[in-house]
Amino acid sequence: MPPVPDDSAEELRRDRLLAALTLMAGAGLFLALPFALQAGSPFFLPLTAAIVIAIALVPALEWLERRGLPAPLAAFTCVLVFLAATNAALASIVVPAWQWVRLLPERIELIQSNVKPVIDFYSNAERFVNRTIENFASAPAREAPATVAAPPPTGLLDLVGTSAPSALIEMFFAILLIYFFLSGWTRLRRAAITSRTSFGGALATARVIQDVVDDTSAYLGTITAINVALGLSVAGALYLIDMPTPLMWGGIVALLNYIPYFGPVMAAALLALGGLMTFDELWWALLPAVIMTGAHLIEANAITPLVVGHRLTISPIMILVSLSFWGWVWGTPGALLAVPLLIIVQTVMSAAGKPDIAGFLFEHGTLTSRPVPRHPAFQEKDGEAS
Repeated sequence: MPPVPDDSAEELRRDRLLAALTLMAGAGLFLALPFALQAGSPFFLPLTAAIVIAIALVPALEWLERRGLPAPLAAFTCVLVFLAATNAALASIVVPAWQWVRLLPERIELIQSNVKPVIDFYSNAERFVNRTIENFASAPAREAPATVAAPPPTGLLDLVGTSAPSALIEMFFAILLIYFFLSGWTRLRRAAITSRTSFGGALATARVIQDVVDDTSAYLGTITAINVALGLSVAGALYLIDMPTPLMWGGIVALLNYIPYFGPVMAAALLALGGLMTFDELWWALLPAVIMTGAHLIEANAITPLVVGHRLTISPIMILVSLSFWGWVWGTPGALLAVPLLIIVQTVMSAAGKPDIAGFLFEHGTLTSRPVPRHPAFQEKDGEAS
């Protein structure tokens, strides 16, 4: 193999150094970012939620602007409609849910009577295991410590009272961000495109912006329609079995269904608790959870793949990683934002390109895909194969 010129060798060493520094800086940023986001959640959470919601509202904004509305008025209309729909949905859930929370201490005896057969079964099984251990051990089996029932959630009002001022400030901050983002959307997009130094760069920027808007709004719009239909279906079935406040339960199912995998499990658990608080027989009390589980299986395996299609199909592994990351950083709001943020990141990464990390670590030694001379042994094998 001919010797590498000094200039090329020096350039290769410089590229390797820059690539190594880039990887180390990226690793440090990756490790520090979640802690920074978690510590700064009063700022980053409403900022991120506002950006995601604003991107989802861009098609409605553009529709209003095409009909002659000025950008500020169109943005104000979008924000007003969004707030009205959100407040109506939350009011239909929060007000009845608080009544259920207040009824919980009164229904403890009914819940205990419903689950008594299950408790008796496990108690008998525990006594059988203890007797078996006593026969084979010299010391008697230690009894399990008695569990103390959790007090009723009477401290929720205090929690809401202490966190309400900061929550209201964050909500007001997010609403302002949504409004100013939408009112200046056309100007921001034009500035981002025209600031490129080449026609190809401007075209690529316009394509990335449009893809982010289309993918995010299409996903959120489609999933919202599916979740609303799922919630109404579950509410109708619960109404037929005389479950109190069926619309509230349908709203809970629709809201938690935004969280893949974990949300339906939480909804089924809440419905099981509500059934135990309502009905006298165990199997009848578990029927609401069974209804919700069956409806979710139909939606997840038949309706959503048919409606969403392959364009917005996301890897289940990436969804779980995104849910774990954002749920750990911001809790339930982070879990709700996990999939839209994953769509935005994937869209930008697919347009911007990905660095050749594997090539840097194992082959090329740089973050570029520039070919390097192969070993003579590999060249001979390639000649034999051809």
